[in-house]
Amino acid sequence: MVESGRSRLRWQVADANQSQLALFEQPEREIGRGEFRGLEFLHVRARSIINRVPDASPVPFRWTINAYRGCSHACAYCFARPTHDYLGLGIGEDFERIIVVKINAIERLRAELVPSRWCGESIAMGTNTDPYQRAEGKYRLTRGIVELLSRARNPFSILTKGTLVLRDLDLLAEAAQRTTVSLNFSIGTLDEDVWQLTEPGTPHPRKRLEAVQRMNEAGVPCGVLIAPVLPGLSDRKEQIEAVVAGAVEANATTIGGILLHLRPGVREHYLHWLARARPDLLARHETMYRRSYATPADRDRLSSLIGQIVRRYRGRRG
Repeated sequence: MVESGRSRLRWQVADANQSQLALFEQPEREIGRGEFRGLEFLHVRARSIINRVPDASPVPFRWTINAYRGCSHACAYCFARPTHDYLGLGIGEDFERIIVVKINAIERLRAELVPSRWCGESIAMGTNTDPYQRAEGKYRLTRGIVELLSRARNPFSILTKGTLVLRDLDLLAEAAQRTTVSLNFSIGTLDEDVWQLTEPGTPHPRKRLEAVQRMNEAGVPCGVLIAPVLPGLSDRKEQIEAVVAGAVEANATTIGGILLHLRPGVREHYLHWLARARPDLLARHETMYRRSYATPADRDRLSSLIGQIVRRYRGRRG
């Protein structure tokens, strides 16, 4: 049995009346070695791999694939942390160190893409945890998924912080010739101190900008999402301007931004982290995030600022 500070994991049980089915079969545990030292992998067999997003969810996609749960990028603000709580794991260190690997993801996708079962709608990856985090270097599930989607000429999108995506550049370029492919890099800041403080497991943000440029040069449409913008940490005009300037120079197809939001569970984790890392910002966040999202006025100000900066820099480049 996998232990993580709780007596029973979500996948182990159904309740006494079997009214709540386990998510996965009993996982196999593997301790990371070499470049994966410090990580722990839980091998599970998913019942399905293409997931429908609830209609009420305010996102521009309806179908997702997430081959992993948990993320070694260790972003302090990650909105996906509560998915580990749902499994019976911790949303702090467990989320960053214990990675759930859906080892049958490629097998399931092959079955689910059969035309009699699937209508060919666009599928989004990177909506929960990063498809190009460190674990992908070991398991290559994202690569296999991209290969299948490309072969089926099924449109897809990827959001990532992982420069490991460059490993699959040739495959993505081929897919972009067959179907609609869009890639976005999440680059919240170029500020070295803020980057190291808030997302210590991610590739350097300037390496991500280099990857944006290489993707676009290879014919894979690639944009930049300045996300999340962190109040008091990465929201100064000059900080945002630096990311926009780098994105324009990298020929990013789109440039947008999202202000930090703190859902239940994430809010408590982030505020606890903030109290240790930047206690001077705690009171501001407690006021600003009485609910999950900052006010519409705060979000509109950020959107307007980014839009103005993007127009100015794109204008300079003609």
